[in-house]
Amino acid sequence: MLETFCIGILKKLDYGLVHCQALVLAPTMELVLQIKEVMQDLGRFHGVKIHACVGGTSVPKEDRQRFLKVGGVHIIVGTPRCVYDMLQRGRTRLDCIKMFVMDEVDQMLSLGFKDKIDEIFKLLPCKIQVGVISATMPPEALEITRKFMKKPVTIQAKPDELTLEGIKQFYVDVEKEEWKLETLCDIFELTVKAKSITHCIVFVDTRCKVDWLTDKMQSRDHKVSVIQSDMDQNTRDIIVREFFSQSGSPHVLITTDPLVCGTDVHKVSLIVNYDLPAAPENYLYRIGRRSGQFGRCVAINFMTKDEATMIIDIQKFYNMVIEELPYNFDELL
Repeated sequence: MLETFCIGILKKLDYGLVHCQALVLAPTMELVLQIKEVMQDLGRFHGVKIHACVGGTSVPKEDRQRFLKVGGVHIIVGTPRCVYDMLQRGRTRLDCIKMFVMDEVDQMLSLGFKDKIDEIFKLLPCKIQVGVISATMPPEALEITRKFMKKPVTIQAKPDELTLEGIKQFYVDVEKEEWKLETLCDIFELTVKAKSITHCIVFVDTRCKVDWLTDKMQSRDHKVSVIQSDMDQNTRDIIVREFFSQSGSPHVLITTDPLVCGTDVHKVSLIVNYDLPAAPENYLYRIGRRSGQFGRCVAINFMTKDEATMIIDIQKFYNMVIEELPYNFDELL
């Protein structure tokens, strides 16, 4: 889906006009950088100029402002808060913007960006093409389409027919964020003793935490593979192949990407949500399996006090019960 809307934007650009013509919003810095990379790869022969508008960038603020005002860009990709701040300060021309695309709207809404999206839209030209991309369409997302779009065309991708059937699901009440690491290591010690877990995926919510957790796990001699959101597809495929080709003691793959393993996910016997997903809809994409795939799998969800509400929301959304991890967990493996 990402490549689809990127190609659509690139085809409608006037490359002779070096002013922002397309504005793309994404919920996280990781996704912003991934979109920028895809667009640069697809539009490199056209000389497309893209600016990533995110917080925490290493480029000095005055240099970013000079780039937007003087050098010019065709596309700006950013998170809602950063884009709103840039537009409000007049750092780029608005009259040339003809496309406004919002990627992963469901996640942006779950992160509380609804008001910022409204404010950004108010600053944009009246005649503008709006695109809304979302893995799920909760009522809030449908409200955005009604509010910002005129006679929209709906395109629905065929569902992957994922299911939670046959997956044993548990939660662990860790109370505090800093207790998660020791809890994860305790679980891995049990898997080593059980000798029935060979591949485990650990989901976290940010790229920084991927790096941090990888360092911590490797320092304890765990075999760890990593997939970051800014990796190209070829690199991802190589890492996944190497991950599943390994045997022996448990191998861990740490990532933020819920679709990381594709059709090979049935080979994973343990999935750990180190951080719970931002929306209940995304839970299925992390631990679900395609209909007809078999194999024993256990999913463990770490829950702090702040995440207790999400566990309740997930159970309501899927009409199921997630039980607390029993003390004899190793007997389930």
